[in-house]
Amino acid sequence: MTEGYGKMGMPAFVSTKAGVKGLVDAEITELPRVFRYPPSTLSNNKPSDISGLNLTVPIIDFGEINNERNIIVSKIKDAAENWGFFQVINHCVPLSVLEDIKQGVRRFHEEDPEVKNKYCSTDVNKRFVYNNNIDLLRSSRMNWRDSFVCYIAPDAASPDEIPVACRDAVMEYSKHVMDFGALLFQLLSEALGLNSEILRKIDCLKGLFMLCHYFPPCPQPDLTLGISKHTDNSFLTLLVQDQIGGLQVLHKDYWVDVTPIHGALVVNIGDFMQLITNDKFSSAEHRVRANRDGPRISVACFFSSNLFPNSTVYEPIKELLSDENPAKYRYMTIPKYTAGYLAGGFNGKSHLSTFRI
Repeated sequence: MTEGYGKMGMPAFVSTKAGVKGLVDAEITELPRVFRYPPSTLSNNKPSDISGLNLTVPIIDFGEINNERNIIVSKIKDAAENWGFFQVINHCVPLSVLEDIKQGVRRFHEEDPEVKNKYCSTDVNKRFVYNNNIDLLRSSRMNWRDSFVCYIAPDAASPDEIPVACRDAVMEYSKHVMDFGALLFQLLSEALGLNSEILRKIDCLKGLFMLCHYFPPCPQPDLTLGISKHTDNSFLTLLVQDQIGGLQVLHKDYWVDVTPIHGALVVNIGDFMQLITNDKFSSAEHRVRANRDGPRISVACFFSSNLFPNSTVYEPIKELLSDENPAKYRYMTIPKYTAGYLAGGFNGKSHLSTFRI
């Protein structure tokens, strides 16, 4: 049943129209070559001596935000500057909503291929697209995952465009993400020492899309990646993950696990935020390791309008600049940035550097 899969190249994989899950359903035991990465890419270097090193992604408790706002802002400032990542517990998104979106994503990805393939499209105007070969746009190698994207703002997918398997969950979760995102942008504005509405006023919340991943169990997880190393083309990314784990952030040249915490939301700074804050906040490289366990589910919400029309010009915030701290980046528009970001592929190089003065 599995004979020949190990030599499978990209055209053969695409022709199956069954995605990565289809390979697992076929009970393969050998990883197809199109998924194999060189050992240098897969390195999971850890320090031999961790004394004096803090290698735990910051965890910030929002439970007392009404009474401890300044303390929380200070913690966000430290995390955004030094990590580019943090986890939030006791936030405003109900646990039931988080469970529903994970279950909805799983239900869709476990539909029959014929059902899922109805949502495959190269039409850039589609607001919901299933893509089991999304990496073709970026790399000669495939990641061990299937994905779908759903656009939430400014022009949201209509209910009829979203599959029944995940429709209610996507629509409900997106409302909470918009609300929580608005709070996060307020707190980040304050962490910059600016008016709490500054990031909203310059349209950082103008766009939002949801990328929902399904990582099937991998027969040879040490040979591939769930998602290869990259930074995000967003202002901010909000992630909910299940308990299996695999997400890692590059910190001080070490890959640090973003350990799953039940009910937590993972927040990371995107490239656009690093640009407009003139390097005050850091967009960190991260990746997802493949796993023998699974399926692993994650839902990433990107505050970005992606390739959709958006004429807003973004540049370093003038209030953060001075003679001693001049602008480090040229202005950009999100569609232009995103086009270059996608064309460059997940090659380990940040597209942000092309905008540096």
